[in-house]
Amino acid sequence: MTIISDIFYNIVDLLTYHADKPMLFSSGLFWALFLIFIPIYSSFRSSRLKMTLFVIFFSLFFYYKSSGLFFLLLVGTSLVDWLLSRLIVLIKWAWLKKFVVFLSIAISLSVLGYFKYANFFLWNWNAMVQGNFQLPDIILPVGISFYTFQSISYIVDVYRGTVKPTESWWDYLFFLSFFPSLVAGPIVRADYFLPQIRENRQASTPEVYAGLWLIIIGVVKKAIIADYISQYNDLIFDTPGSYTGFEALMGVIGYTMQIYCDFSGYSDMAIGIAAIMGFRLPPNFNMPYKSQSLTEFWRRWHISLSTWLRDYLYIPLGGNRKGIFRLYLNNFLTMAIGGLWHGAAWKFVFWGAMHGIGLIVNKMCRPFTSRFDGKIWFSIFSWAITLIFVSLLWVFFRAASWSDSCVIIASIFKDFSFDSISPFLHTRYLWVIMMSVIILSHCLSERWCDFISDLFVKSPWFFKFIVFIVVVQLVIELQSAEVAPFIYYQF
Repeated sequence: MTIISDIFYNIVDLLTYHADKPMLFSSGLFWALFLIFIPIYSSFRSSRLKMTLFVIFFSLFFYYKSSGLFFLLLVGTSLVDWLLSRLIVLIKWAWLKKFVVFLSIAISLSVLGYFKYANFFLWNWNAMVQGNFQLPDIILPVGISFYTFQSISYIVDVYRGTVKPTESWWDYLFFLSFFPSLVAGPIVRADYFLPQIRENRQASTPEVYAGLWLIIIGVVKKAIIADYISQYNDLIFDTPGSYTGFEALMGVIGYTMQIYCDFSGYSDMAIGIAAIMGFRLPPNFNMPYKSQSLTEFWRRWHISLSTWLRDYLYIPLGGNRKGIFRLYLNNFLTMAIGGLWHGAAWKFVFWGAMHGIGLIVNKMCRPFTSRFDGKIWFSIFSWAITLIFVSLLWVFFRAASWSDSCVIIASIFKDFSFDSISPFLHTRYLWVIMMSVIILSHCLSERWCDFISDLFVKSPWFFKFIVFIVVVQLVIELQSAEVAPFIYYQF
């Protein structure tokens, strides 16, 4: 009986939320549960209602394991939005429709504002009035920014008439809580995803293998490359000023690649998991570090957020329809707000605002620089300037404070020595290899990426198994003491 009770206790403990051990796509527990989930899910495909309810149950459990009882907040948000969306189509008066839309958006932003920005505004108010009151201990629900944006876009699209409200609350809760994209995106639009729920299409064998390939690529990016190179990057950012300029530069370049591998790795896994289930999620990254301008960078980086900000903020502000000054102002405001979306700190506002200024400069210079389009030297120059600008701004994104950011950047320019290169290459050779892999991967064309994916899909099962075993072994060999959370979980 003792053995049975111990087993029962361990199972209950595994299925219970622990704040220090949130469920991650890169954790063994998730994949063990997913292997149980898939056959049950497949058996329910013949009944859309059973499939919907089962996926909702698993999604809410996944969110519970990621963020505890905050899964109830997600359920409440979905119910309020669904009721208000049904109300919008029933109302005949335009002004009342707008009022309901503003009410829904106000509720969503108020919940987000309380959990994410209350302490930010209270801290600033405290500093202005020189108060000494204690800030409340507010826990940020995982992924609240992502599903809030999905919620807002749904209500706005229903008001615009581009989306019909779902007949059942279940379908909307399915859309909002769909576990592959729930906690870190991609941000999914209702007009893109809701028809897939109604279609209830089963994935073909090639689609399942293509999804498996994306999962493998995501694991390589996140659990192998990002988690390993972060160990060195963290040394640079946690103790700024303690390293030479060259070592600081390597830390900055390292974080530039780390955040890409971490976030795009999550997106790859999310898209791959959804593909295995028969659902399509929008692409979120497209080799962003090969961009030759900031405009191109934001078309390749966090695509679902960039398009959301464009369609629901930039265009409603007037876009490029109100003259040059408004065009520049709208670019700046959109990026500054996008920076604030990333985090409740002035460093994120600065990061977004600088990207806004960069986009303005990019557009102002375009009439002059367009004459050099197609010239190799100008393409290389544009790429280098863009990458340097993006990388330096990542310092403010990652560093603990403004002063730490300045110390790291200053050390690069003031304390740079080529003498540090040889010992660095000798002691950090594996870090250099991993960095080289991800940099060289950006040199591959989309055609080559598709070719490699097709090669894996069409390969015999034993080859797929060997690739899988090699990746798992690399994860085991290179993993740190504990599974590192995804960077964008905090947003």
